[in-house]
Amino acid sequence: MILYTQRCLLQTKFKSSLLKADNGMMGGRNRLTESSKVGRSKVFPADHASWHHRMLDPGSDIVLRWNRIFLVSCLLALFVDPLYFYLPIVGGDEESLCVNGDSKLRIVVTFFRTVADLFYLLHMIIKFRTAYVAPNTRVFGRGELVMDPKKIAWRYIRSDFFIDLIATLPLPQIVIWFIIPAARSRTTDHKNNALALIVLLQYIPRLYLIFPLSSEIIKAAGVVTRTAWAGAVYNLLLYMLASHVLGAAWYLLSVDRYKSCWKSNCREENDPIKCFLSYLDCDTFNHGDRKTWANSTSVFKNCDPSNNNFDYGIFEDAVSKKVVSSNFIEKYFYCLWWGLQQLSSYGQNLSTSTYIGETSFAILISILGLVLFAHLIGNMQTYLQSLTVRLEEWRLKRRDTEEWMRHRQLPEDLKRQVRRFVQYKWLATRGVHEESILGGLPADLRRDIQRHLCLDLVLRVPFFSQMDDQLLDAICERLVSSLSTAGTYIVREGDPVTEMLFVIRGRLESSTTNGGRTGFFNSITLIPGDF
Repeated sequence: MILYTQRCLLQTKFKSSLLKADNGMMGGRNRLTESSKVGRSKVFPADHASWHHRMLDPGSDIVLRWNRIFLVSCLLALFVDPLYFYLPIVGGDEESLCVNGDSKLRIVVTFFRTVADLFYLLHMIIKFRTAYVAPNTRVFGRGELVMDPKKIAWRYIRSDFFIDLIATLPLPQIVIWFIIPAARSRTTDHKNNALALIVLLQYIPRLYLIFPLSSEIIKAAGVVTRTAWAGAVYNLLLYMLASHVLGAAWYLLSVDRYKSCWKSNCREENDPIKCFLSYLDCDTFNHGDRKTWANSTSVFKNCDPSNNNFDYGIFEDAVSKKVVSSNFIEKYFYCLWWGLQQLSSYGQNLSTSTYIGETSFAILISILGLVLFAHLIGNMQTYLQSLTVRLEEWRLKRRDTEEWMRHRQLPEDLKRQVRRFVQYKWLATRGVHEESILGGLPADLRRDIQRHLCLDLVLRVPFFSQMDDQLLDAICERLVSSLSTAGTYIVREGDPVTEMLFVIRGRLESSTTNGGRTGFFNSITLIPGDF
């Protein structure tokens, strides 16, 4: 049972009181759940300007909310971009294979990529309308906000404008829908290096934008995520994102390695029919010359991984298990698992060939795996440990209590009562010290909270209900919470009355014999709301 107690108004210090609680631990939590907000200055003029002429305060709620939304959109954009690596697919039949593009996936990826680009564009517009704090005014307080649109635009152009612009441009859409179709011919070499290079070059500034964006959120709100579990999940998602990128790159390199075997055998084949590189494209799959060549060629047989004629190295699984010719869902989850496995093991189980590109990719996997896995474990440990700090403090405090009782040789009944009280105290407060929280707040805010917690209880007393607000505030400031377990005597008959008690939760049994008079006994049960 939780009690709010008050001493005489002429005294300022609190002294614990005693009554008997008759139904065990009925207490609850009495912690503060109000989140204090960072003070923000009002920067908008008194006249209501139109929205397109209004400047935004970088510490306002709307900017903070947008930064959180844009951070989520950045993570989704980083997930969408590697999907371009899954566009090439090996088609055809067992005897005659060719390389084709997944048209359905291309449409879907283009749609989501365009939506992500719109978020980047909107973010650039908002940054042109967001004020900044002048550096020379940060001596005292927060500083003065610069509201001049020209100064804001010039400052943005000199700092992050070009990085944001590169991240916003729809370069992959232009390459796959305009440049590649315009340059394709029957003699075009089958490479996706241009698309991969464009995606990777744009991926770097898009990844970079997450870090200053997280810093802005930390400046405004203190943390990126509001709970420790959310922070742990956020770091795990970043690790999974790295596995997603690595798996997509491995798939694209596997297709390219498979085509390298075809092309090396195609260049050497002249008899009985000359092999042209255009025959490896599915656009020529139904041509007469290509069908005649497919009936007599040994290119695909020589490139079968079971024949061991070509060393595929770390890409052998993608070819032998036909990942390169599977549908999107199957190959995506397999590649995601492959990337997660290699990052977690630092690429130790990779068996590479002597191909320089393959060994360089394996070295990159080892370095990234070591760095990212260490970063993930460190952050996960930090976030998850924050959940158990109070539990560990309570455990140490309980151990010290046990050692003290053993040193003082307390009897077992007193030890049992002490242990029960410590357990009830933990269940009621979870280690949160309400007095320290209230003590760190401003006086007016502390007074408002105390008034919210106890005013209804105080007004139940007829004498107090006639008082003015200032006196009621003085009464509420002297109220503190206490916890009593079952069987505890809070007040004994004949003791001086120094406190007033308000029952918040649980029940109290009040009994009297009127000074020990024979045959006189009166008992009443106090419930929440009584005093």
